Amino acid sequence: MLANNLANASAPGFKADHDFYNTYLAAEASEAPQPGSVMPVLQRQWTDYSQGPLSTTGNPLDLALNGRGFFVAVSPTGPLLTRDGNFRLSSSGKLETQDGFAVRGQDGNPVQLDPSRRIDITPTGEIMQDGQTVSQLDIVDAKDANNLSKHGLNYFEFSSDAVTPSTNSEVKQGALENANVQSADSAVRLVSVMRQFEMLQRAANIGADMSRRVLEDVAKVSG
Repeated sequence: MLANNLANASAPGFKADHDFYNTYLAAEASEAPQPGSVMPVLQRQWTDYSQGPLSTTGNPLDLALNGRGFFVAVSPTGPLLTRDGNFRLSSSGKLETQDGFAVRGQDGNPVQLDPSRRIDITPTGEIMQDGQTVSQLDIVDAKDANNLSKHGLNYFEFSSDAVTPSTNSEVKQGALENANVQSADSAVRLVSVMRQFEMLQRAANIGADMSRRVLEDVAKVSG
């Protein structure tokens, strides 16, 4: 998880994953005369959907969302949510993601544009060319982000009843949302986890070696 966060620290719109711990009391400890010690156990993984910093690119097809909400991209397996607004135009003029997924408009159809005309996008997601509205971006928000599941690098799977039209997101044209990964913290934690693993592995090897020597000594005495 930590390595994946670091690997995607420069991916636009990437949302970091974190671990959630709980404490448990061993059955043996609960039956002891004195209170036993509790131990932390990794219970589950969760995704941090907090806003990432915005960076200006100047590319009119780069879009960033300021606030809650997601763009909708149509993949071969169905619609997906994404915060990655690094879009492009296909040869036929369809607005699409870098993976070739069509960006959906509010009417449910792919956004179709004229590549030869200037593209202006308002903070509400209205797409204009030559002063005329040609489409409206479909920007939705999750009713409960816990019901979303990651799909690939920068996408989220969802059910149709799990989202609602976003009312508090602002579209920034010519900008991208950076990943919300705290690179320094993730790097430090990754090193710490690796060292802990090495220590536990060394302890396991010492225990195995002690058990082997005990068996060898017993065999000598029995002989």
